[in-house]
Amino acid sequence: MDTNESLSILLVGNGGREHALAWKLSSSLRVKEIFVAPGNGGTDSGIPKTHNIPIEVNQYGRLVQFARERNIGLVVPGPELPLVEGISDYFKKAGIPCFGPEKKAARMEGSKTFSKGFLERHSIPTASFKSFSVYEEAQAYLDSVNHPIVIKASGLAAGKGVIIPQSKEEGTQTLKEIMRNKIFGNAGDEVVIEEFLEGEEISILAFSDGYTITPLPAAQDHKRILEGDQGPNTGGMGCYAPASVATPTLLAEIQQRVLKPTVDGMRKDGYPFVGMLFTGLMLTSNGPKVLEYNVRFGDPETQTLMPLLDEKTDLAEIMLACVERRLDFVHIGTKPGFVTTVVMAAKGYPGDYQKGETIKISKPEKDTIQFHAGTSTSSGQLVTSGGRVIAVSAYSDTLKSAVQKAYEGIRTVSFDGAFYRKDIAHRELNRSSTSLSQITYASSGVSIENGNRLVQDIKRMVKTTSRLGADAEIGGFGGIFDLKAAGFLDPLLVAATDGIGTKVKIAQAIGKHDTVGIDLVAMNVNDLIVQGAEPLFFLDYFACGKLDVHVAKDFVKGVVDGCKQANCALVGGETAEMPSLYQVGEYDAAGTSVGAVNRNSVLPKTNLIEAGDLLLGLASSGCHSNGFSLIRKVLETLKIEFHDSAPWDVKLTVGEALLEPTRIYVDSILRVTKQNLVKGVAHITGGGFVENIPRVLPKHLTAVVDVSTWKLKPVFQWLLKTGLVPANDLARTVNMGIGMVLVVAPEYEQKVVDILKMAGEEVYRIGILEERREGMCACRLENVNNWYT
Repeated sequence: MDTNESLSILLVGNGGREHALAWKLSSSLRVKEIFVAPGNGGTDSGIPKTHNIPIEVNQYGRLVQFARERNIGLVVPGPELPLVEGISDYFKKAGIPCFGPEKKAARMEGSKTFSKGFLERHSIPTASFKSFSVYEEAQAYLDSVNHPIVIKASGLAAGKGVIIPQSKEEGTQTLKEIMRNKIFGNAGDEVVIEEFLEGEEISILAFSDGYTITPLPAAQDHKRILEGDQGPNTGGMGCYAPASVATPTLLAEIQQRVLKPTVDGMRKDGYPFVGMLFTGLMLTSNGPKVLEYNVRFGDPETQTLMPLLDEKTDLAEIMLACVERRLDFVHIGTKPGFVTTVVMAAKGYPGDYQKGETIKISKPEKDTIQFHAGTSTSSGQLVTSGGRVIAVSAYSDTLKSAVQKAYEGIRTVSFDGAFYRKDIAHRELNRSSTSLSQITYASSGVSIENGNRLVQDIKRMVKTTSRLGADAEIGGFGGIFDLKAAGFLDPLLVAATDGIGTKVKIAQAIGKHDTVGIDLVAMNVNDLIVQGAEPLFFLDYFACGKLDVHVAKDFVKGVVDGCKQANCALVGGETAEMPSLYQVGEYDAAGTSVGAVNRNSVLPKTNLIEAGDLLLGLASSGCHSNGFSLIRKVLETLKIEFHDSAPWDVKLTVGEALLEPTRIYVDSILRVTKQNLVKGVAHITGGGFVENIPRVLPKHLTAVVDVSTWKLKPVFQWLLKTGLVPANDLARTVNMGIGMVLVVAPEYEQKVVDILKMAGEEVYRIGILEERREGMCACRLENVNNWYT
């Protein structure tokens, strides 16, 4: 980094946030001067290199002209309104770097309806909601719900457009005030009514360059005007950071399930986010959920977080790195202690408040900073000009000490009618006084309640898999199956166990979890059917870092669907929550299927298999569940992401296309094995044709597979031609479009084909068995070059 003072910055805004940013930016060795438009009484004096200029935040033409004249190298918009109105676009057109999202991306704050739709579209956890632009429809919906709700003005309302009615009557009055009486102006033309979430709120402010997103420590704001979090909402009466409720495990979950999907989703949707993404989250019993997005630094979060940055952290360099898309190469670090911020407000705030009161101010103690917000100078005097006047922030090695120093700093400022909350950080202080004896299993990262809730949620669903011999009742210590009731005369039990493999990575990346549940069943029951066994029952194992009931429920839904296709009962399973073993948002799964076959029907019948027998192939549904480490490597090499359109099927994303579940062949293959029409069946899984077909053959025979006999599926064509995976290597890794291979005597070929087609299978004669001569391989692929044409 060039340490010469060469960078001139234009900081747009006049609040406490802008004062805090100017304070931190002024410490950068790169920064020559900082112009604040229009600034306040704090940015007007007392900060090195900083000057106010008399241009308002919405005078975009004048701001651009000033930036050109003064050779501004970086523009930093502070408030939300200019960002939502497209201030970044003005500077982009002028070729001047701007740390802030363009107008399209700023809709994430400018329209709650837009942002809620984004959250839903990208499967990012949030409260359920509905949006309305017609008052009567909103009122009808309000009358229909029985759960607590939150009403939000969709547009910008200066942080006051979120109302939590305590009754239906209050909700009706709120709707009237917003939509008919226009208390928030045009911001209330559309409202969002969403479920009320219970828990603690935290704020995560994160730098983003559109690809990388790097969060600062979690902060906890105090929105209500009165102690004990009572009274109307404000822009914020105080704040502290870091909040201990945001544990490293929780922060990792937020990064994986919220922040990264947000920045990836915005980029994929065509409006990459560059700037400061402020995410308000509720920590519910089911994990963190997004309350709202802001597209700028928060206030008073900024006054809290800037003093927490360490001396090596250069804010100007970070902002430039975001604009230049190189955020992953710069240092962002924080000091080990705590910062507490207390806001002093004017009499009457958040309603009509007094202005023009003379402010008396003296120098605070070390590590205590007075950040101006609603102040200005008049005749050489510092006076009040806003509702929130000054925020006092204090740093210390403990939270208790930081709180104490902040309130000591409050005494260095006075003006007529000043008031402030006296309980900032009360939740955290109460937490820190909790005795060691109150540590719970939940506090270690494991929720018994969530596990119990999952069992209750899936009981009815699992019950639908019951079959003769098993009732599919879960919740006990194990499952029971009655073989005699199932009609077996001389049965042998057959068991198979398998997992899904790295295909789960794709499910986790795009937030779609049901189809991998089908995969888990399919990989197991398909291994039973090749032995002639009828699947009877299934058990699953689901392990995760933190149990998300909705994710687990979706996964089990897939398992249930798979069991129904295979006509086997889901009789039990295990859900393991292991925060020390898996990252938050990660899970893995395994399953075991048990089937039965009468002794004289076991496959393969190697003593009957002979040269001249035919190989019939049953079409696969796609990649099934093998080869995904290779497939993900190809995508990574080509810089293709799961949310991109699939090159082989533009109607789907890459993730959706690859999550096509494994085909379950149980019903169709049982129809021919029960009539003794088949000598052997090979499941084409990992190892492809060359390793799986020989597993059912006697050693004196070789399988000759003519790959020109079926049309290659588009995904495999793409892997060969675009992914540049050698054909022989690919054929040893994936199924190449054939999921099962049957060994059939020539005289039964037509009958078997007819039965399988009646069952809905695509059937191809793909080869023949020959005597194996010395030096021959057990399976030979012919016409491989045909795959390239």
